Amino acid sequence: MTSDSLTPEQRAELLRAILKSPSYRLAYHDAEFMRDEDLRPVRLQLELLKPESYLRENHIESTIVVYGSARVLSPVEAKKRYDQASEFLNHHPDDPDATQALKQAQRQVYYSRYYEEARRFSYLISQRFQADNPCQFVVVTGGGPGIMEAGNRGAFDAGAKSIGLNITLPHEQVPNPFITPTLCFHFHYFALRKMHFMLRARALVAFPGGFGTLDELFEALTLVQTEKMSRMPIILVGRDYWSRLIDFDFMVEEGMISQADRELVTVVETAEEILSLLEVFYANCADRPFPGEPV
Repeated sequence: MTSDSLTPEQRAELLRAILKSPSYRLAYHDAEFMRDEDLRPVRLQLELLKPESYLRENHIESTIVVYGSARVLSPVEAKKRYDQASEFLNHHPDDPDATQALKQAQRQVYYSRYYEEARRFSYLISQRFQADNPCQFVVVTGGGPGIMEAGNRGAFDAGAKSIGLNITLPHEQVPNPFITPTLCFHFHYFALRKMHFMLRARALVAFPGGFGTLDELFEALTLVQTEKMSRMPIILVGRDYWSRLIDFDFMVEEGMISQADRELVTVVETAEEILSLLEVFYANCADRPFPGEPV
């Protein structure tokens, strides 16, 4: 068969094959092509640019980063689970798993206090700095449950904006419902998510948490220690938890960090203490005072 012998129907069929070919798709419409290994640099760039575009559109100039465990429950939910575990143990007193479940539920009740502190801190900071100026000290969390939910929830209660930086995980994580819809982002790359946590950060507040919280905490400490970032308050909430988990004084004694490095971190217990530390820090920071307040 030659081109001269093609019928109109055959020509139309050839054209349809061309138009249906993946090679003919516009590159930025081709999802399969965008997932190609060679396109990783482009995907990284897109994960930097898309959130940045929305943050600028919403006039977000500075943020307060709130970290903490996704496993911390609200007081209401923790009490509900404790009551369920207690009732189950009453009906199965010889079941070791039931005894362990009750102990775990007791710890959940204990740690639920930090859900409330995160929520209250977020409410206070958002109410104070977004009443007249919605661009400053906007709370940003990882966008998931637990302490992250509490952080976004406090801002929601104050009628303020807050940011959620969700990430694709093996066990699907959905955003908590309290994030400002136009400020909720979904990341594939941890590195770009971390960059967005730090780009506008004016303070980091870490509540009790696990590997993810520690990862973000020590990255921020290293960035400040090495002067890749300007110094900012790095505040740990929960003296009992953090004193057992990390012995910064031991690190100083062993010569692994300096006393100046040790002083990058402050441990507190309440939302009011966090606010006081921010006030003191920025009162003595002439080049970066509290937003919207006199120098």
